[in-house]
Amino acid sequence: MKLTRIVQQEKQKDRYSIFVDGKYSFSLSENALLDAGLAVGQELSQEDVKHWKQASADDKVMGSALRYAAMRLRSVWEMEQYLKRKNASPALAEKILNKLININLLNDEAFAKAWVANRRLLRPTSKRKLQQELKAKRVPEEVINITLAEDEVVNDRTALREMIAKKRNLSRYKANPMKLMQYLARQGFNYDDIKQAMNSVDEA
Repeated sequence: MKLTRIVQQEKQKDRYSIFVDGKYSFSLSENALLDAGLAVGQELSQEDVKHWKQASADDKVMGSALRYAAMRLRSVWEMEQYLKRKNASPALAEKILNKLININLLNDEAFAKAWVANRRLLRPTSKRKLQQELKAKRVPEEVINITLAEDEVVNDRTALREMIAKKRNLSRYKANPMKLMQYLARQGFNYDDIKQAMNSVDEA
């Protein structure tokens, strides 16, 4: 069998279609193609074609993982789950995870810091709630503790007062302050802190 054409794809400019004996056989990303050293006119055995078809499938998973990581910061566990959904073999998953970690696209510490910063910016919440959310993302306990210890920009009481000021005039809470207290408790705030914060806001 002979490799007869290498053609850049129209929709995915970073991928190239490989034709063997005049028929489409598989595709590779530009980087994978360069690493492969394939060239028009090259003779390929059936085993070679089988190998490159598998490499093509693995290369597509790698590309998808890179795009998934580039969309926003992910925890290592999130990427592991993504690769499982893509049916990546254990060996391929390990290879992809190591690559993403090495190029710093996957970093639990950076993920935890970004998660806390975004939550503080978009919707104030308690450190207890943040801890629960990071645990749900399987961020290591040590990383969570360090991240929350460094989170000095907005403390729990400040976040609590901000939430009360924002929520208390909503009709469902204005008529029934107890509902607001219950909501705040579900966000991870201590009951005594809630009561004290509500009183301080009333006095302001």
